[in-house]
Amino acid sequence: MNKKTMNHSTEHPSPSERRGKATSGILNSTVAVSLTNYLDAGAIVAGASGLALWQDYLGLNGTHLGWLNALSANCFGAALGAIIGGRLADMYGRKTIYTYNMLIYMAGVAIIMFACSFPMLLTGFLITGISVGVGVPASWTYISETSEVGNRGRNIGISQFAWSIGPAIIFLLGWLLAPTGPLGDTVRKLGVALLNTDDNAALALFGNRLIFGTLFLVALIAWLLQRRLDESKAWEESKAQAKIEKQTHPYKALFTNRINVKTILFLIGIYLTWNFVAGAMGFFMPYVYQTAGGLSNETANFLQMFMWGLTALFSFAGFAMLADKINQRFLYAFGTTLGVLAWIILTFVGITNQMALWAFVILWGVHAGFGVQAFYALWASELFPARYRAAAQGVMFFAVRGGAAIWSFIFINIIGENGEGFHNAGIVLVSLLIVSLLVGVIFAPKTRGKSLQQITKERYNDAE
Repeated sequence: MNKKTMNHSTEHPSPSERRGKATSGILNSTVAVSLTNYLDAGAIVAGASGLALWQDYLGLNGTHLGWLNALSANCFGAALGAIIGGRLADMYGRKTIYTYNMLIYMAGVAIIMFACSFPMLLTGFLITGISVGVGVPASWTYISETSEVGNRGRNIGISQFAWSIGPAIIFLLGWLLAPTGPLGDTVRKLGVALLNTDDNAALALFGNRLIFGTLFLVALIAWLLQRRLDESKAWEESKAQAKIEKQTHPYKALFTNRINVKTILFLIGIYLTWNFVAGAMGFFMPYVYQTAGGLSNETANFLQMFMWGLTALFSFAGFAMLADKINQRFLYAFGTTLGVLAWIILTFVGITNQMALWAFVILWGVHAGFGVQAFYALWASELFPARYRAAAQGVMFFAVRGGAAIWSFIFINIIGENGEGFHNAGIVLVSLLIVSLLVGVIFAPKTRGKSLQQITKERYNDAE
């Protein structure tokens, strides 16, 4: 090839080269935004992996544990952040959220790292939770709006992979750094040197403080990457349209339009019932393993690590690879049924039965890869118009995580401080999952292969 031809090729790339660069750019932005999901799940399980250790260090009781969960990224903290962040993302843009939100997250995590009292720990959980809530509607909306029609499910799947790999990594660290874990002695010696104490409870907790330190570092990386993102074109077009024509206030349109109300009820119907189960698991499951199951902190973290590893695998190899290619109603039914079976086995065979325990871990791990979380993220970002797409998700996330906050107090009291109420709690969780399964299968939308503009036009007949 001569120099002239080479220059021409460089200055005028072929259509396939342009498509390749565009796809690469979308994938890179998806990865950058997906770190928000990693940090969301990571914040929940980092506390969960050391919950019994915090309990010993600070002398916490069941009520304290309920408050930690209720105000965390798992529940009300995220709920409050979501209803604020969703509206802000529609008003000022998705990029604005990414420019500042990770700074709040880092502040919350830093407080937890150095917490030496229950109020300080609770404050850190609340600030971190608010940041998580602010980021979630913006992230799912941005990924959906910047995806190509045939890759929207894939890109949401990648974000769910990040949501899954976060807990897998955190629980791996929890297993390694646990007092009886492979690195337990090393962590204890480091704690003695840095903390200048021989308090067993403080030294046992030191590994969990280090885990929160890793979240701080990932949040810093996410902040640096997300500040470079371009704004969503769909949002820019929506704002330009709003300047031309008079439009109903987003919240009024959200709650008075019949289509919107039905969509909200459908999405909350699948996500609230599932989140009562998954939220309780995300924060309390290691605690349940240790109380009702009689397992060590090391073993509890290992089981969670293995479960989340399966979830990450099937989020990518399952949902991300299949959601754009096969019937989504079938995929939803398949994944959610596995979750129902997992809890039926654990509840009625027993958490102290090793075979039942491993069957539960495997079934739930696979289920969560195909499960409700991924479909909710996909459908919630597809089924509303761009001008209040993030706000709608914020409202629903507020309702779901707020409900989960209330449920956390009920759940911990059903379980009991020694896990004596596990069987009754399991029956309730099975019932909730069955509701989520039925609502999703009956009312699943048909959006696969359609652009967001086409979906909006079909659903609203150009009324939005």
